[in-house]
Amino acid sequence: MPSPYRALFAEPGTKSFSAAGFLGRMPLSMMGIGVVTMISQLTGRYGLAGALSATIALSAAAVGPQISRLVDRHGQRRVLRPATLVTLLAAAGLLLAAHLEWPDWTLFVCAAGIGTVPSLGAMIRARWAALYRGTPKLHTAYSFESVVDEVCFIFGPIISIGLSTAWFPEAGPLLAACFLAVGVFWLTAQRATEPEPHPRERHGGGSALRSAGLQVLVATFVATGTIFGSVDVVTVAFADERGHKAAASVVLALYAAGSCVAGAVFGLLRFSGAPERRWLLGVGAMAVSMIPLLLVGNLPLLAAALFVAGLSIAPTMITTMSLIEEHVPRAKLTEGMTWVSTGLAVGVALGSSVAGWVIDAAGARAGYGVPAVSGAVAVAVGFLGYRRLRRPAAGRGGTVEHHSEREERHLA
Repeated sequence: MPSPYRALFAEPGTKSFSAAGFLGRMPLSMMGIGVVTMISQLTGRYGLAGALSATIALSAAAVGPQISRLVDRHGQRRVLRPATLVTLLAAAGLLLAAHLEWPDWTLFVCAAGIGTVPSLGAMIRARWAALYRGTPKLHTAYSFESVVDEVCFIFGPIISIGLSTAWFPEAGPLLAACFLAVGVFWLTAQRATEPEPHPRERHGGGSALRSAGLQVLVATFVATGTIFGSVDVVTVAFADERGHKAAASVVLALYAAGSCVAGAVFGLLRFSGAPERRWLLGVGAMAVSMIPLLLVGNLPLLAAALFVAGLSIAPTMITTMSLIEEHVPRAKLTEGMTWVSTGLAVGVALGSSVAGWVIDAAGARAGYGVPAVSGAVAVAVGFLGYRRLRRPAAGRGGTVEHHSEREERHLA
């Protein structure tokens, strides 16, 4: 590992909470695609599979920010453990209902309960921010966490789809639940690196979402999440139509691998320009990268196209976290990060649901029109909200001014 990354782990406890965060985030890439694979295996209904995946994502979108808001006030340990227990009970109910062929409404009730899953990525990034706020190490830490996210997306689908197709349909979601339990309870046992909670009286001004800049980020990532959700579902169906359903996990892993490589390199770089410009370029690159998916006709070409498409993901996400630091008060940082995850979750819900219906109606290849349109929407929202991103939250103006001054000196 390059020296800037090694330097992150000089502080005591960083290796342990990072490892716990890795395990706890595996369900992020395993649960949704695992449910899609499980339901399609048991019923053959991609519409139902996509709708259930969407229900999980929408529930997480509604509940996740509230959980993170409680975490900011009361601390990670006191909030994450009970929230995770609810998620685990709901996951057990979903697997049982699917196995015993209970009515569809029971599947949706349990899927909604899974949405209480905490945003482990936000919890880990909050720990890094508490350690390295105001130093160059924070950029490296966010880059490292983006790489960890993508490693989860490389191995998660392979494990989840592979187990559900080779062992039994419920195997993928079952293992995802086990990873969540171990990760959360290991993380919350580590008190020394837990960020200091902020009591209620320091949370004036309502939700972090009142920030105009955060609103732009969240709205854009609804469209971005639609890309991710639809690509997952369509890729499984595309591989299934060609008689190689299990290969979908490898194809999706290459999508994540592209992002992983880009994130690792991005973390080694230092930038002098305004972060909102890099962010908008990243969103545009993600949108353009969806166009080739409409033209591919076989799995090898699809894998290559998705690897290239993945190169823009991690840099955009890393820059997003830097922008959140500028647009959200410190006492609401975990909530602010979770709102972006919420935007992604809403998008994943829309993407997986719409893609499922398009596949049922017109086939898998037509389904790639969903991420292409979503990318165009993301660019449009980003351009319309760009001015808001240039105005940081109260008390954060110096950061953006510093970026602007450095940019002017660089251009001069």
